[in-house]
Amino acid sequence: MFLHQLNANCLDIINTVRMFSSDQIFMATSHFDPISSIVEDMDTNFTWYNGGILGRPYVIKRYTNRLYAEQEMTYNDITLSARVSNHIGFLKLMGCCLEFLLPVLVFEDLDYRVLNKRGTVGCEDAPLLPWNVRLKIAKEVADAITYLHTAFPRIIIHRNIRAENVFLDKNGTAKLTDFSLAVTLPEGKSWIEEPLVGTYGYPDPTYFSTSLLTEYSDVFSFGILMLILLMGRPAYLQGSDGRSYFNILEYVKDLQERGEPVVFGGDSNDMKPDQMKMFLELALRCCEKRNEDRPKMIMVAKEIELIVKGSFDSEMLENVFEDGQV
Repeated sequence: MFLHQLNANCLDIINTVRMFSSDQIFMATSHFDPISSIVEDMDTNFTWYNGGILGRPYVIKRYTNRLYAEQEMTYNDITLSARVSNHIGFLKLMGCCLEFLLPVLVFEDLDYRVLNKRGTVGCEDAPLLPWNVRLKIAKEVADAITYLHTAFPRIIIHRNIRAENVFLDKNGTAKLTDFSLAVTLPEGKSWIEEPLVGTYGYPDPTYFSTSLLTEYSDVFSFGILMLILLMGRPAYLQGSDGRSYFNILEYVKDLQERGEPVVFGGDSNDMKPDQMKMFLELALRCCEKRNEDRPKMIMVAKEIELIVKGSFDSEMLENVFEDGQV
């Protein structure tokens, strides 16, 4: 059934990805031994594994639920991962195995590390990455989301932008992954009504309250990711007084209302306060309550690029966009 669905809708995908056997997958993952898994905080719908097939390393993704919804999620993941595989900002799909109840996806392995809930790598209390690396990650993820929103005839909304869906290769290049919840907007439409799904702390308030999904839903979630990278705190957290916050944005706004400083994460020797303040301001604009008050992702990516270069000027950027230079 699944192969028929792929054949009917994406013949080009069948021709571009390799089909692996169940024996190869079992051998690569030691029969899905937890020791081979690479993500500590395993998603309830899938698990990532490291494994080798015919002497070549791969990252293998196995869906663990068998409901119809997970079948649709897996189909989404294969078709969209294949569509963006040639873009540097995404994990490259090499093939899949259709011999299980749910397909197993096989991705290129470039000695990947996965971001954790705090936007760093390793265990949850691991030191934060250097600020310039975190800034680079934000720029590369912003470029990837911009590609989804602008490169195709119909906008692709990722719908699950979060730290744990960002891999880093051996060169530190960020790779966005997981299209299981992604939605392609109908032709000529800027929104679609969809049931609320995603990761707690990341969904935007408009989508949360109306079920109307737009490209600005990704912008909001990316703003949350920016705050995580900046502060080194998870999306859902408790304050020093023990109070639980719906998300890191609520925590930041509470600090500002009380006149307390927003503490940037990282080594004091690594701080670039001016850059970090501009980064914070952009993150908060991405997280505005109303869609119309948030910038488009192409604008966000351009602003981060200017922050990286140390030449950010919001008025200058507005002039660049008005002149049609980007």
